[in-house]
Amino acid sequence: MIRSFRRCGNAPGTLTPQDQAALDTFRANLAAIAAVRDPEPWTPGHCQALAVRVGQFIERAHTRPGDDHGPDLIAVSLQRPGGPYAPYGARHRKLGWLRCETTKILGAWNPAYTPLTHAAAGLDLPDDIGMEPAHYALYIEARRRDGSLDGHTLLRLGPYTQTRHAQQDHDRITAALDGQETTLIPGHRVSVRFGPLNVSDHPLFTEPSEADVVALLNATVAGVST
Repeated sequence: MIRSFRRCGNAPGTLTPQDQAALDTFRANLAAIAAVRDPEPWTPGHCQALAVRVGQFIERAHTRPGDDHGPDLIAVSLQRPGGPYAPYGARHRKLGWLRCETTKILGAWNPAYTPLTHAAAGLDLPDDIGMEPAHYALYIEARRRDGSLDGHTLLRLGPYTQTRHAQQDHDRITAALDGQETTLIPGHRVSVRFGPLNVSDHPLFTEPSEADVVALLNATVAGVST
């Protein structure tokens, strides 16, 4: 039903502040619907803000160029509609980078989508985003050589937000272990593996940026040996 914005006692054509706000909201919703019907295409591999579907809502997302796994999956971080410097709060900061199926991408971000976001509805991001975390980590592990599965993790390095940085440190540690895998810790084989980082376990990890990962490995092994 279309309501009249003319109030008794007002001059013809004059709107109260409440009516003006309602009219602005109505226009914004129309613009949002039009934008959804005719989204601007996005270009894979480019650093641009995207419109991503999260349940019944549409959110602004920032891409991480170069971190893609074919045409079906990319890494994104969700943002408030105003941009990266207006975070949702503790829950959003905990999410970090996420694995986003490209089928969830509506197109390039358009400010007209703002009324369709969780923020516009006065809501925080839900617990279930429908996307897996896209942080990365290196795990240096010592496994017993007797054929059993017993062992433990010596060192956790992360988070890495780019696969190439994690790969570089993986290669450095692999080179340092070459020929010493079975001698560093008696009865164990030491190895390094690449994997996702569980954000809730963040306190267990050592920040790898600007650190000598081989020195960290040596210090850890020395601590185990003493």
